[in-house]
Amino acid sequence: MREEELQSLIQKIQHRQTEFQTVELKAAAQDFPKRIYDTLSSFSNQDDGGVIIFGVSEKDGFETVGVYDAQSAQKKAMEACAQMEPNVRAVFTNTEVDGKIVLSAEIPAVEYWQRPVFYKGAGRLRGSYVRVGDADEPMSEYEVYSYEAFRRRIRDELRTVPECGVEQLNPVWTKPWLDEVKRERKNLSALSDAEIMELMGVTKKGVPTLAGLMVFSLYPQAWFPQLCITAVSLPGTHMGETDQDGARFLDNKRITGPIPDMLEEAVEFVRRNIRTKTVIDQDGHRADKDEYPIIAVREAILNALVHRDYSALSESTPISLEIYQDRMEIVSKGGLYGGGSVRELGKGRPETRNAALANILELLRITENRYSGIPTMIRAFAEAKLPKPEFSDLRGIFKVTFRNGTGMAETEIDKSDIHKAILLFCRTPRTREELTAFTGKSRYYTMSAIVQPLLEQSRLRMTIPDRPKSPKQRYVTEET
Repeated sequence: MREEELQSLIQKIQHRQTEFQTVELKAAAQDFPKRIYDTLSSFSNQDDGGVIIFGVSEKDGFETVGVYDAQSAQKKAMEACAQMEPNVRAVFTNTEVDGKIVLSAEIPAVEYWQRPVFYKGAGRLRGSYVRVGDADEPMSEYEVYSYEAFRRRIRDELRTVPECGVEQLNPVWTKPWLDEVKRERKNLSALSDAEIMELMGVTKKGVPTLAGLMVFSLYPQAWFPQLCITAVSLPGTHMGETDQDGARFLDNKRITGPIPDMLEEAVEFVRRNIRTKTVIDQDGHRADKDEYPIIAVREAILNALVHRDYSALSESTPISLEIYQDRMEIVSKGGLYGGGSVRELGKGRPETRNAALANILELLRITENRYSGIPTMIRAFAEAKLPKPEFSDLRGIFKVTFRNGTGMAETEIDKSDIHKAILLFCRTPRTREELTAFTGKSRYYTMSAIVQPLLEQSRLRMTIPDRPKSPKQRYVTEET
């Protein structure tokens, strides 16, 4: 970056009195920081990279303290970069601020298939970090494995279940599927049923795969108890709230069985627990309108079942389906496979995590396997005049949020003046995720360029002011 850009960035940091998702401060007034490996790792492992600034002290009120020796600091930073695997190629800039020399190191993101970048001295598992807000946190074993699985093309849905025999695959379901394979895949029609099941990933050397078990077994949860859906309908807008009788759940069900059965039972659970209103048009025609478009609900549940992570490190985590009074959330283990951004969902053809499973379900006419799920959800909500579905990917957890428009729906707010729009939107306390979804901008931009100025002007306030970074933090309009 140019010197002017570095000076401008420092001014913004000192004005906001905070570090950012992509900016880390190191004082370095007396000596080089003892360790920067965690920040080198976390910045390299995020799509936007990051900048380390030496010579500004967070502990001293973000004061410019200068570096002890710019040349020495740059040399030691380069040495630290060389201790990373793969090596980090930083770009350095120094400038003068308040008569003191400040040094920056721009850390570029590495390609997804090269991640995680880690400190060689600690090893891949202990030396890999991820950036969370303005902090560097160690990657979990699962997060490290997710990168490894993509790089090595590990097919977790094709791992065998040795303790399960092929007799556990229900012929009532496999027979029509095999007939469909022979009709649709002409080059396989002359093969035996056993050969087709091997080639299609239902079995491997005569032993059922996890994919085969999840589709054709009567009860796959006998071997994988948590590969199911936990569904709840709640009386409030947050988990733990109760109704007037003290009940925490209006409905509560563990949905098990093969994937086709779980899909239909989960959709039925939603039908049973959402509201339906009768709409009469100007010609007097009556029509029932569901609180949420069922076609979108089905696609979201199906996506979770097909694209969740089926590795051994995640098999103890069920899919969760939670129906609140103002929204529905469907959460599954396994972030976006192969990288990418939630902003691009529905616009391209991302990597498929469980290709064999998707292929099996396509021939059962359960999924189209044509990347149409996300566009279908977005279109269905637009046609229903409901807020656009929200998608989030955080540390290996993928969440779909549907909102029913309770209260002031975002579609009713004019966003031409985004600050005014935020104040209207926050008449109901909002989370960081809700604010980000509302603006359609990045979380960093939303919080630093839109929300923070409103806080400074006392037009917006935090519900937990003494704990600004609390995950339970909400932002609400300050009444005047």
